[in-house]
Amino acid sequence: MLKSIRNMFSIPDLRKRIIFTLLMLAVYRMGAQIPNPGINSSALAEFFNQARGGFLGFMDLFAGRAFSKMTIFALGIMPYISAAIILELLVVVWPYLEKLKKEGELGQKKITQMTRYGTVLICLIQGFGIAVGLERTTSPTGMPVVMHPGWGFRLLTVLTLTAGTIFVMWIGEQITERGIGNGISLIIFAGIVIGLPSGIKSIIMKFRSGEMSPLTIIFLLAFMLAVTAFIVFVERGQRRIPVSYGKRVQGRKIYGGQSTHLPLKVNTGGVIPIIFASSVITFPATIAGFIKHPIAQSIARQLGWGMPLYNLLYISAIIFFTYFYISIIYNPQDVADNLKKYSGYIPGIRPGKNTAEYIDKVLSRLTFIGAIYLAAVAILPEFLMAGFKVDAIPFIGSFLDANLPKWFTNGMGITFYFGGTSLLIVIGVAMDTLNQIESQLVMRNYESFSSRMRIRGRK
Repeated sequence: MLKSIRNMFSIPDLRKRIIFTLLMLAVYRMGAQIPNPGINSSALAEFFNQARGGFLGFMDLFAGRAFSKMTIFALGIMPYISAAIILELLVVVWPYLEKLKKEGELGQKKITQMTRYGTVLICLIQGFGIAVGLERTTSPTGMPVVMHPGWGFRLLTVLTLTAGTIFVMWIGEQITERGIGNGISLIIFAGIVIGLPSGIKSIIMKFRSGEMSPLTIIFLLAFMLAVTAFIVFVERGQRRIPVSYGKRVQGRKIYGGQSTHLPLKVNTGGVIPIIFASSVITFPATIAGFIKHPIAQSIARQLGWGMPLYNLLYISAIIFFTYFYISIIYNPQDVADNLKKYSGYIPGIRPGKNTAEYIDKVLSRLTFIGAIYLAAVAILPEFLMAGFKVDAIPFIGSFLDANLPKWFTNGMGITFYFGGTSLLIVIGVAMDTLNQIESQLVMRNYESFSSRMRIRGRK
């Protein structure tokens, strides 16, 4: 491993790419500390301490903790991701976009340009909504968040947040083009792992004060390593469908006649289903929390962490969006047509419709396993922190709460600093980046990180 790290910096081109990536990420983190003008920072901090865990906390996660401080990068890269997902969904229903996607590099450039325009539009809408919402927001002690409300503050906030997101988008594209790894993913990665030092500091302070015993810390570290190893194992998992190609003669040359495989990943959808599910579940809870009515407050409570309704809807939404997203990004009929076009076939399966049905059957089974895996990873950290609040279940809630173990109803008292979504992103991005670095090393005849096998990313 140490030899591979030395090799990374001994290659001039790879060294320049790594240094450029680190410098761009440093610029992003510095910009995330510049506050938006006109904000009462102390009142805003009190408000976010109370609203933590809802939709606002979800946005703060992807903004690298810049949203809770309302800095110039408060929107982060989420508007760009939202625009990209919307365009990806529109490819299925809009023939023009489907035609562009099949045009190769030129079509992809046009889609990227549309994504940028969509990002600006989303930023303008979100920026104005945030400005109006901040003007009406007060801290729990009654302090206003905005010191001088009005159209001046609204226009300045919209301009600042939009320009900040465009600059973050530019940083991501520059990293992808001139650095190493996927720039957008690395920006999210940097925003998540920035909270790790404070988490380690908190554990050390609890250990010194006697709140956490050495045995608890050892168990926590072992558990996090086990969860990380499990995620890496599943993310690398594939179902390889054997594919054979018939021989064909073109001129004096013979093509084909070889056997290969069609890889289908266990987690084909990646982290996107969890992002969809989190947005759908936390948004109504956040809206209900702002409404001062007993019914709305009851709904907000039922959709809180650890509540049975929240867990049921969250798991159901993850499973639904896993199937929904994979049905959009992966078309078995197109795969079957491409195999038939190049004289490929799956042994024992007739080309054409039968091949598409077979691939769809295998993909459906893998999708079910991937959906259960995503739901388990997403719900496990929340269970460790908050437990399952079974007392809210009608009729039998009080009985279950009195008879079930306290670790089940109140959690295990473990502060898990990476939630399910952030953990998947951190591990996935790390695997993708290491895969690109390893490819650069192998291409230049250097020893890779793993001497026995290649690191596979999430592609």
